[in-house]
Amino acid sequence: MYAPAQHDEATGLVHYIDQQLAAIRAAAFGLTEEQARATPCRSGLSVGGIIKHTAQGMRGALEKVRTDVTEQSIDEAAYAAYADGFVVRDDETVAAILEDFDRSRAELLTAVAASDPAGDAMAPPAPWHGVFEARPIHRRYYLVHLLEEFARHAGHADIVREQIDGVAVPALVLTLDGAGANDFFQPYRPAPGTLLA
Repeated sequence: MYAPAQHDEATGLVHYIDQQLAAIRAAAFGLTEEQARATPCRSGLSVGGIIKHTAQGMRGALEKVRTDVTEQSIDEAAYAAYADGFVVRDDETVAAILEDFDRSRAELLTAVAASDPAGDAMAPPAPWHGVFEARPIHRRYYLVHLLEEFARHAGHADIVREQIDGVAVPALVLTLDGAGANDFFQPYRPAPGTLLA
């Protein structure tokens, strides 16, 4: 949890973004590779696929946080790469995807911390929303959008995880954070050899 504090805006955004990323990552805690690939909901989402997609999103966000990106590729190859981001392929492991996620997370949080939320930037076109040209924004517009996206995927990961074994992600986050047992929480005990165990 991002505890109440009097941080500057960029630091606050770093903490809120990281809170959502921690939840996405924690969804894999204690799962087997097979469970992390499972798609128990009608959407076809898996915990591993959500983590892979989020890592892909973080890598793309780095460029947008550091510089102005005024073009958006919307061709078939770009869409295929986007769709592939939700699938853990046979030649991939969720363990390796988590390593990529962790590297991307550290890089993104460093970039957000160094950013100026009030600074001028450009948003690329979003033709799927009827926006066909780049538009001026303050960088906070994009940073809050990142927070929105990561929060959405943290919710997806929580739902998928609960469908797998009934464990809620907040308990997994607290366990990974080293929280002690109390009247409201009992630490999760993963099976040896499972992800992040």
